[in-house]
Amino acid sequence: MSKALLAVVTGAARGIGLATTKLMLSEGWQVVMVDRDASELASASALHDGAIAKVVDVSDAGQVDRLATELTAQFGGVDALVNNAGVADFGPIEETDFARWRTVMETNLDGVFLVSQHLAPLLKARQGAVVNIASISGLRASTLRVAYGTSKAAVIQLTKQQAAEWGEFGVRANCVCPGPVRTKLAMAVHSQAIIDAYHDAIPLNRYGQETEIAEAIVFLASKRASYITGQVLAVDGGFEATGVGLPDLRR
Repeated sequence: MSKALLAVVTGAARGIGLATTKLMLSEGWQVVMVDRDASELASASALHDGAIAKVVDVSDAGQVDRLATELTAQFGGVDALVNNAGVADFGPIEETDFARWRTVMETNLDGVFLVSQHLAPLLKARQGAVVNIASISGLRASTLRVAYGTSKAAVIQLTKQQAAEWGEFGVRANCVCPGPVRTKLAMAVHSQAIIDAYHDAIPLNRYGQETEIAEAIVFLASKRASYITGQVLAVDGGFEATGVGLPDLRR
């Protein structure tokens, strides 16, 4: 019997990370669920066979180094890394002080760099795949996203750097950019006017589902995408492709 493929998913306790974990487990992967929220992670991992919980703050180099050491001793290699952990903090440029800026960058960008760097030997050992989760905000500018959008744009470039440098070792790196997704958090903070505006601007006229983002992530992590690397995939219902929406012209 062949050994199960091993994936590491950060920010795995909820949202897109949890949806990705569930899909991978259903397809026979073994998944190391990484999150800094210990209680939420314990609850999520306990419900799923084949899941291993690791409490790690990806912005902390020491914690990431310990994670890599543990995974090396336990498994010796990793088949896929999904860098999903992130924070969303929106505000005007003038109100984004340096501490707020760094809080976003530490998780959204530094975390992706640190985890990828420390797990690189494990990925090379199995010719694994990296899937970094950016955002549509990394592809197109919008109000209140100076730190968030900039961090996600940097993740897109980091993905291309990884693809260029690690390709010779058989390691692929790709980036998924979700558009508006119907998460519990989004639905809690988006007013009906905001929801309507998004629906008007998105050609498919709806928010995405966490499971739809997960499908794209798992595909890129799998051998089905064996000749795909250095690519940026917007999973956004056509939001980015349309540029500035003019919904009145569609009526």
